[in-house]
Amino acid sequence: MAPNQDERLAKLAREARPGQIVTAAKRLLASWQRSEEYGVSAEAAEPAWAGTIENDSLFYQCGQEVLTGLHSTLINEPLSLMLTDADGLVLNRFSGDTSLLRALDKVYLAPGFAFSEREAGTNGLGLALADRTATLVRAEEHYSASLRTYTCAAVPVVHPLTGQLEGSVNITTWSKASPELLLALAQSAANNTSTLMLARSQGHTTKPAPRGGVFRVQRGRFEPGSGTLRAMSSVWTDALDQATRALAAGRVVAAVGEPGTGRATLLGQALRQAHPRSRILCAAAPAPEDVEAWLSLWMPELAKPNTAVIVENVNALPAWGAQLLHSQASKSLQSLPPSPDGIPQGITWAVTADDLSAIPQPLAAMIDTVVPVPALRERADDVLPLARYAARQRRLREVDITSAAERVLAGYDWPGNIDELFQIIHDAALRTETIDVQHLPPALLGRSGPHLSRIESVERDEIIRCLSRPGITVGKAAGELGLSRATIYRRIARLGITMPREN
Repeated sequence: MAPNQDERLAKLAREARPGQIVTAAKRLLASWQRSEEYGVSAEAAEPAWAGTIENDSLFYQCGQEVLTGLHSTLINEPLSLMLTDADGLVLNRFSGDTSLLRALDKVYLAPGFAFSEREAGTNGLGLALADRTATLVRAEEHYSASLRTYTCAAVPVVHPLTGQLEGSVNITTWSKASPELLLALAQSAANNTSTLMLARSQGHTTKPAPRGGVFRVQRGRFEPGSGTLRAMSSVWTDALDQATRALAAGRVVAAVGEPGTGRATLLGQALRQAHPRSRILCAAAPAPEDVEAWLSLWMPELAKPNTAVIVENVNALPAWGAQLLHSQASKSLQSLPPSPDGIPQGITWAVTADDLSAIPQPLAAMIDTVVPVPALRERADDVLPLARYAARQRRLREVDITSAAERVLAGYDWPGNIDELFQIIHDAALRTETIDVQHLPPALLGRSGPHLSRIESVERDEIIRCLSRPGITVGKAAGELGLSRATIYRRIARLGITMPREN
């Protein structure tokens, strides 16, 4: 890193308030280091031109509406409001200050240009996306000199249902503006965008923020277990064999796929086969603000030999957290004592992520083998074995599942994958010794299609509740609901209700 950049960091550390040095200064230093590694110019930002902007996503539509409303109240303020996608591409820009707009055009902070760290170095929106947390970058903290006329506040926006990073809200102004107010405005706009997205996603429950966690994998556990469930599909066993061979050869493996597909379970089973004497630590990535505490909890364990580590959801780690994990892991590897034959005892590493491109550097560079883990809807043969296992796990004994319930389970597309299946079966097994259709959520019985309104959902659930009782006929259900036989058949068809029957 250039000497003048080291001096800037030292100056920032001296001027920071207590508690800021560890957070803001460390993040900035890490960002400057990445900017230098990316080869970004320290004189002038040269963002990439991305061309066409996609404006049909729920995130764009909700963000556009929120920023339009905010702009109308701030039209006379020297502010520029922007929405970016997850890659830092500027999607829109609002400002009533023509001199600010002309200045931003000169540095290409305009729709169609990508301002991620990789393209433009340390800047507000780039750092917010890299570290997945609210970020304020003052004038002198920008990596490229051409951006030091501005102060930028940016807040990432995640999808309220999936937890996927959608983009950011960025507010830029001249360098002398009040930075605290700027960040508060950006946080408010990001929160309002997420709330509006939730409201337009049929009001489903918001996905909770990751809490993180660390535990040892004991024998006999399933998640991410030691192979206690063996009657699985060839799709699963092929992926397991691939991971086992790679881990046995000393490679770093990434199991990639949708959350809840059993990625960590697959790695746990593969490690048990490849290194049966190793102790396995599983560390699930937490929210960005908890990363330092999370790392301090289990990093000392890396100094112990014969250790295997599964880091879950590494794509959720902020960039600085990924760098810290990589550097501390490297130090721990160097400190391990040699084995009796003189060969260093290394740590076996494996990670899970949504896909390889989502793994932050430098962790991505460590990956030797990528093992795709298909979604549960692509592994229909796994649904019933997993359901029976989940029921036995909950009651600690065998629980029967009727053939009608089995057909419902096998016919559902499981958007939440194994996590959703286990939750449903656990809930059902707590209430009965024999799981039947009436013990399953009504949503499993509806065909996929357009979202139902709240009233339609209530109507569907009530019809299913009546029809799923043992021995009831459609005629009797219609009578209970005050409907004619013809009407209930029409509503069954319109609401996409399927009622499997026993053989």
